[in-house]
Amino acid sequence: MSKKIREYDYLYLSGRIHALENTLLTHERMERMLDARTVEDAAKVLTECGYGEFPALTPEAVEYSLDEARLKLFSELRSRVPDPGVIDVFRIKYDYHNAKVLLKAEARGVKPEPLFIDAGRYPAARLRDDFVKEDLRQYSKIFTEAMTQAKETLAVTGDPQSADIVMDRGYYAELLEAAEQAGSEFLTGFVRLSIDAANLRSAVRSVRMGRGVEFLRQVLISGGEIKTDALITAALGSTDLVGLFVHTPLEEAASAGAAAMEGGPLTAFERLCDNAVTAYLAQSRRVAFGEQPLIGYLYAREAELTTIRIIMTGRMAGLDTDTIRERLRDAYV
Repeated sequence: MSKKIREYDYLYLSGRIHALENTLLTHERMERMLDARTVEDAAKVLTECGYGEFPALTPEAVEYSLDEARLKLFSELRSRVPDPGVIDVFRIKYDYHNAKVLLKAEARGVKPEPLFIDAGRYPAARLRDDFVKEDLRQYSKIFTEAMTQAKETLAVTGDPQSADIVMDRGYYAELLEAAEQAGSEFLTGFVRLSIDAANLRSAVRSVRMGRGVEFLRQVLISGGEIKTDALITAALGSTDLVGLFVHTPLEEAASAGAAAMEGGPLTAFERLCDNAVTAYLAQSRRVAFGEQPLIGYLYAREAELTTIRIIMTGRMAGLDTDTIRERLRDAYV
């Protein structure tokens, strides 16, 4: 039976979160990073967001610092939150990332450690050892079944994409289960919207590649607000794709997706999918207390890490400002 989150349990933490929102990477700070004269000057803007100095201005050093910031975020908030399951919803994706790394490393005969992101519920080293021993009894049922099936799929087909499809299906199933167990309608709404956005992306990409019904049935994931059968019908031209998403957060993204299926640019479409999720979560800033501010803040910080990576690595690579800017998503604040 689902636990019911009580708003008043989050009274102190919500106040703390609203204060921390002032340190988030705003659109104005992003522009200052983009317009900074040097990479060093761009990095200085991040001190306003609570980041220390990077050990070095290299892609590897930036990645290391961002990974450390993520670990600190999860650790600090998990120790204060009334229901740690809310935090775990944001950690699940790293378990599945590490599982994918393990599966592909084994198939290729290479070491997985350089690609691990140790921010999940399960320590990456322990997962590696248990995977080698073929002993996954300590892990969730959905995760264990997904890893087992993906390994078998990879062995039979030799196709990493097919294994990824299996893992992605398990990931979203476990994500939805965890959100529902947390008892938060807002969190469950976020997960269902994320599934709809993932399905819309898959549908658009599949049509552009000339894939048919059977492939779409494999890649689309149940659990969203938009039924997969309806999306397949719309994507393959029997109904209106935009009409399927009208009055939903993804209406604008669906319009761009329809254009992309006809050969239009994918960049704007992908950005609109992400922006729809951001807009949904940004509603939490208007909530005084409850789990919503925490959920929105977690998403915002995760998105911030991605933005910092894009800007810093883009600047280090010598990319022009417009090229970097078109890869960025809307700021949470």
